[in-house]
Order: sequence, then C-alpha cells, then structure tokens
Amino acid sequence: MTAFWLVAALFIAAALALVLPPLLRGIGSAGRGERDAANIRLYRDELAELEREHAAGALGAQEYRETKEEIERRLLEDVAPAAPARDSAAPARRASRWAALAIAIALPLMSVLVYLRFGDMRALEPGAQQAGHQVTPEQIAAMVDKLAQRMQQNPGDVQGWVMLGRSYAVLGRFAESAQAYARAVALVNDDASLLADYADSLAMSRNGDLQGEPYQIVKRGLELDAKNVKLLALAGSAEFQSKNYAAAADYWQRSLAQAPGESDFSRELRSSIDEARRLGKLPAAQASAPAPAAAGPAITGTVRLAPALAAKVSPADTLFVFARPSDGSRMPVAILRVSAAQLPYAFRLDDSLAMTPANKLSDHKRVLVGARISKSGDALPRAGDLEAATAQASPGTEGLVLTIDQVVKN
Repeated sequence: MTAFWLVAALFIAAALALVLPPLLRGIGSAGRGERDAANIRLYRDELAELEREHAAGALGAQEYRETKEEIERRLLEDVAPAAPARDSAAPARRASRWAALAIAIALPLMSVLVYLRFGDMRALEPGAQQAGHQVTPEQIAAMVDKLAQRMQQNPGDVQGWVMLGRSYAVLGRFAESAQAYARAVALVNDDASLLADYADSLAMSRNGDLQGEPYQIVKRGLELDAKNVKLLALAGSAEFQSKNYAAAADYWQRSLAQAPGESDFSRELRSSIDEARRLGKLPAAQASAPAPAAAGPAITGTVRLAPALAAKVSPADTLFVFARPSDGSRMPVAILRVSAAQLPYAFRLDDSLAMTPANKLSDHKRVLVGARISKSGDALPRAGDLEAATAQASPGTEGLVLTIDQVVKN
C-alpha cells in the first residue's frame, strides 16, 4: 500500500509541476515578457534589412543614420517597463499566486478524497490483484443460482434450461441438474442429445443407478437416434448393472463404432467391452477390436483397493492411472481412465496414452506412477477422492503394484 501512495504522490507532483510555474510567474509579467520578445525580434529584422540596403548603396550615410536612430528609439519605447503597466498587472499577479496556492492544496486533497470515496482499498492489499482474477467455487455457484432465478422469469427458454442443467452437473448438483433438464425436455422432447444428458444427470442423482426411469429415457432417445454415442454408452451401462453382459457389450460396441478412434472415451469403452465379455463368458473372438500396438516401452502393473476403503467406492466412480515426470511437473506423460468397478485393474502405460506427442513416456528415464479414484470424473484431484502413493519407475518396468489406501484431503 505504501508503494501505491508513493507513486500517486509522484503523479500529483508531476501535475503540479506543469500547472504551477505559469501561475507563479503571473499573468501580466508572462504576457508582457512574450510581447517584448516578439518586438525585439521585429526590430532586429528591421535593423538587418536597413544594414543590407545601406551596404547595397540604396541609402546614403545620413539617411541610414537617421533611420537607425528612429528604429532604436521605437524599440526602447516599446520594451521599456512603465509604472502604470506594472500597477495594472499587480492584481492579476496576486490572483495567479492565490490560484497556484489553491491548486497546490486542492489537487492532492481532492485526489485522495475521490479515491477514498470511489476506489477500492482492498485492491491495495498484497495479493489482491491476483485474487481478483480468480473465480471461486462460491462465485460460480452464485452465478448459477442467478441463472436459476432468471429461468423462473423465463420458463419457456429451452437453451436457458439446458445451460442451467449443464451448470448444475458441473457443480455436482445432479438432482437440480436433472430437474432443469426435465424442464427443457418438457419443451422439446425430440432431441436425442438432450435426453442423453437428462438420463445421465438423473442416474447420477441416484448414485449412478440407471435402472428404471433413467433407462426408459435412454430408450426414448435411441428411438430418435439409434447411433447416439452417449445414449448407446448409457444403455450398455444399464445392461451391465443388470448383469446382461452380452447386451452391455453389444451397446458398447455400437457406441465405440461412432466414438473418436483414440480418445479416452474410446479406450474406456474397449476396456468395458472386454470386461463384459469376460464376465459373460463370451467368445474371445467376438471381443472388441484391439487397440493399436503400443509405441515404445511400457510400464505395466496392477491397481488394488485397500479393503478399508472398499465401502467408499461406487460403480459410477472413475479410476485414473497415470505417469508424470519425476522432476515435479504435474502434466502426465501417460494417462488412462476406466471405471472403478474394474478394480483390481491390470494397467499398461505407454506412448499411445500420451496427452501430447511432444511429451511421451519414452522421453523420460524415470517417472512417478500413480492411481486415483475420482468421485466427480474430473482428472484433477478433489477432496474426497481416493488415491495411491506414487511409485518411481522407468519405462519397461513390469509388475508394479499400486494400492489405493489414502483419502484426498484438499
């Protein structure tokens, strides 16, 4: 805060330095000085012209002398100080000095008073500037609540209800998200993607249970769009929960056919299909299409869950297994995402799981390998998530065991 006031004082001093000197010199004296300087320049030019004419022979000696004396006499009359002029200028000079004094006092005082009245003193506190650019979860929640209030005034705004549903889902308020989607579906009931989001939020509000109404909504959506990726994935999850493994694998296979080739979602679908076929004892030849061959050396192992934390895990939770540089960088060089229902999980990390081609597992001699169960599905850790202690490993390591036995505090 001290630095701020020092800088402010410097700016005020600079402003005064520009304003006060002319006032302190006085209006009369300043004006007369400028006029005298102009007269001197004019008479100097006349004398120079006279000299040129005399040198050229255009003027005789007598005429030259008389003309020069006349110019000098007029110059003395014009620039000599006169008593009446000084007397008439005195009040103006005194007024200028009083104005200078008033400005010297008022300018700093008014600057401070205006800032104290309209400024934000909290901005002078250390760290306040950085904090001003951060949006807290409380602020986000407040904005979402304001949107909810506006929707009560505009209940026919479909896009508004969709935005509210998505916002609630991001905040993890799935019951309210489902209610918002229900309002949107009541206005537009032929949008397959909207029905998928509605079913997803409704299931999440029931701890991930898709049975009953959520699955009925999924089926309605599939009647509108039989190739909707999300609806097919949800249908597969609903059948898997009912232990109809063949139907689950079939839905997931159809979803995989529409999904991006090498996305996290596609890899999770392949893993889920393999799990459904294993549990359903389906022929291996009918399993999902194999993933592309891994590039470079891999790290393989198993993720286990400590029995003491088994009650804290639900089928809707997400398991992340990752490797990151041992130099402290938080950016993973390989990461995979699967359902926590697949624990214990045999994993393989390689260059095909890199987040960017410029930073792959094979680029590092040593990495930290970790595993985390996310309640929100977010790759960033949150309070309440479950995790294993990271282990150092080199590309090519096999049989690494990670035990999830810790709860993330913050």
